[in-house]
Amino acid sequence: MYLGEEIKKLGFGLMRLPKLEDESFDIEQIKLMVDEFLAAGFTYFDTAWAYAGSEDAIRQALVERYPREKFQLATKNAAWINCKTRDDAIAQFETSLKQTGAGYFDFYLLHNLGEGRTKFFDEFDMWSFVQEKKSEGKIKHVGFSFHSTPEELEEILQKHPEMEFVQLQINYADWENPAIQSKGVYEVARKHNKPVIIMEPVKGGMLANPPESVAKVLKDAEPESSCASWAIRFAANLDGLITVLSGMSTIDQLRDNVSFMKDFLKLSVAQRAIIEEAREELAKIPIIPCTTCNYCAKVCPKDIGISGSFTAMNIFTLYKKLKAAQHQEEWLVKMHGRNKAGDCIKCGRCEKVCPQHIKIRDELVKVHNTLG
Repeated sequence: MYLGEEIKKLGFGLMRLPKLEDESFDIEQIKLMVDEFLAAGFTYFDTAWAYAGSEDAIRQALVERYPREKFQLATKNAAWINCKTRDDAIAQFETSLKQTGAGYFDFYLLHNLGEGRTKFFDEFDMWSFVQEKKSEGKIKHVGFSFHSTPEELEEILQKHPEMEFVQLQINYADWENPAIQSKGVYEVARKHNKPVIIMEPVKGGMLANPPESVAKVLKDAEPESSCASWAIRFAANLDGLITVLSGMSTIDQLRDNVSFMKDFLKLSVAQRAIIEEAREELAKIPIIPCTTCNYCAKVCPKDIGISGSFTAMNIFTLYKKLKAAQHQEEWLVKMHGRNKAGDCIKCGRCEKVCPQHIKIRDELVKVHNTLG
């Protein structure tokens, strides 16, 4: 049997669960969402040790209320977060078992491989640890989530053919995006015959409310369909999938997703053409034409996260979501050990090596003024 063949192609992402005014999880609403999700025939739930409180919430809303064989539960190990020893990394697994109360995990992922994070899984030999847990029956399927280049994914899959699946960020906005390379990493996974779990099909909710010109294309084609439905159906239309994760925060979002995914059919030629038209409209919006080649970073005396700053600024330009753009800047710049746009000393070395001839100094001023 193909891994995931029995799983319906909508998964419940548990990173953005509803909360009450005091910021605690709204367990009663989560229970209702879980109930309707399962009643519609969907069974895949995705959490992570790093999603603060999520594992405990799904224990209360799902694990303690349904027979264990009625659902699949996935969680993740982030060995790069505050782990100084192998024991620290292993402790995350034990914590996840305790917090979820699940007994075992149907899918266990090494979380967010790529760039400087992969080395922690290598140094702590987490590759062998997850295989040990699989042999013990504590894990059924082992894989990893990934945020980096096709070349790095190729290297990891060559080194670790034992990995059963990969989780990738894929959506129609990022399909050709040089900063994300959704198409490229998907093709590498397919080349290695690894089933794919898709994350961020709605790009953190941004494709639920895309720019007006993009929304018009989608609404003119199908007035009754949400913009989010187009994004999720684009992802679900790809071959070789285990499931498509949607980080649902409200019962209305869940009901919308269930409505078009319950009896999902492949997109027609006409529907695929509509998505391509929407992508073309998105491409018309003027953004910083950075391809993340990072030649600029190699010569910057202040070690500024230039490409990460530009990716964040482009998110703001396209979707007008300041917090999302600031979060992206935090991740791509600060969390990668780089300095922010405001640290630029305007030496101009970056502009001399930029293949796209971007006026980098001017753009960094705009980033600083907009994102802070």
